Amino acid sequence: MSLTARTDHDELMQRIHRDLVDSYDEELEMEIDDRSLDALSAPPTEAESEARRLARSRYFRELLRLQSELVKLQDWVAATRHRVVILFEGRDSAGKGGAIKRITQRLNPRVCRVVALPAPNDRERTQWYFQRYISHLPAGGEIVLFDRSWYNRAGVEKVMGFCSDAEVEEFFRSVPEFEKMLVRSGIQLIKYWFSITDDEQHLRFLGRIHDPLKQWKLSPMDLESRRRWEEYTKAKEAMLERTHIPEAPWWIVQAVDKKRARLNCIAHLLEQMPYQEIERQAVALPERVRHADYIRHPVPAEMIVPEIY
Repeated sequence: MSLTARTDHDELMQRIHRDLVDSYDEELEMEIDDRSLDALSAPPTEAESEARRLARSRYFRELLRLQSELVKLQDWVAATRHRVVILFEGRDSAGKGGAIKRITQRLNPRVCRVVALPAPNDRERTQWYFQRYISHLPAGGEIVLFDRSWYNRAGVEKVMGFCSDAEVEEFFRSVPEFEKMLVRSGIQLIKYWFSITDDEQHLRFLGRIHDPLKQWKLSPMDLESRRRWEEYTKAKEAMLERTHIPEAPWWIVQAVDKKRARLNCIAHLLEQMPYQEIERQAVALPERVRHADYIRHPVPAEMIVPEIY
């Protein structure tokens, strides 16, 4: 290889490396969410700052390792046509959304998708309770993550009085049979409850109140749920007791520490399937076909986005 060719190759590899680093910065951008909580506490000492820096470094290394395993899991699910449903439940601000983001961050949205349904409309309220969830269930080779699920009936709907006691009781009678039916059909169902303390929710709500970028996360329903902490606790206990079945057990994620919760949840998820690395064919980038008569037409200046950065 000539000196010029080697220089060009080295420059190309450096550019590829920079692009990889930029892609990993997405996770750093997400960390802004966590830093707002730090601002509510006293400034750390130098020793605490160094300890945090090392902890963050370990967290990123382990997260990237687990995410590389999730890519292998995704490939295995697609290759074997496996079907997976993962439910994420927990109190407001428990960290469900953050965990879901880290799971899906580097996956193909055609294989792994998130379902976060709004409150049912007038028509949906007259349907069979589980009906609006069925259309979102996976086909072969798909993973579906529910950011809240049919367990709304056992939680927010029960506590806020959006359904009757009879409807809650019917839900508890029906949901084990519904989930057993899903499992018999070949769907793997995994259920996570993200658990936080009273004090931790209080701190996270304060973080949202004082952060203009996150105030949208606080709805009147969230604030009311804070007042009804004990009622939600009773509802959660009843839900776990009556819907923890062998075919689809509940798994509790200790979520006071967000980073540990994410890592523990992903590590546990990976253990739930006997995935293995799917061998891929080597990829060869073809040469671009060039034609002597090809002329690229200039783009009109008024169509160009102003480069203000």
